[in-house]
Amino acid sequence: MSVHRRSRGPAHFQRLYDASPDPWQFRTSRYEQGKYRKTIEALGDRRFRSGFEPGCSIAVLTRLLAVRCDALLGVDVVEQALTTAHMTCADQPWVRFQRMQVPHEWPDDVFDLIVLSEVLYFLSPADIMSLADRTFATLEADGLVLLVNWRGHSGDPCTGDEAGRIFIELTQGWLSSQAHYQEDGYRLDVLRRRDGLRKNSPAVP
Repeated sequence: MSVHRRSRGPAHFQRLYDASPDPWQFRTSRYEQGKYRKTIEALGDRRFRSGFEPGCSIAVLTRLLAVRCDALLGVDVVEQALTTAHMTCADQPWVRFQRMQVPHEWPDDVFDLIVLSEVLYFLSPADIMSLADRTFATLEADGLVLLVNWRGHSGDPCTGDEAGRIFIELTQGWLSSQAHYQEDGYRLDVLRRRDGLRKNSPAVP
């Protein structure tokens, strides 16, 4: 895997939203709805003080996550998506949104939940490494990281399996696996920060 493969930039996603207000059919797809149910189930009965969802899109998943969070920040690179996201969560005032391109931009807050749902495979291995570093700096003790990755093949920088594996290998010194679920369409990994574990820096594949 080449570390020089480029991440998808804002222009790529802008084209998708110019073509459709819901490019991945988040509101209507049976695949998406089933995946969202499994995502929320994976959190167990825990409630979170502060959640962060990069790549929130039009906030269909955000709205479900918000029920479990005292505060939740969703970010995306496309203004149209964020406009819809604000409307989607208009009755959830503890949810806020910002335009932001991760991992180059990152909030100053700290979080006990970071949800990386269908995000990692749009990034190059080098940017996944940067994102892991950002996560290390802002995830609270005993915080959770939830990874969801589509397992299909496309022209994206990584496959979902590859992206998940890279992130898990990069964070194995300070995140431990709490749950793993996999089916043909996607994989889901719940990682938990443990006291006494430390950051490591394995080579990017």
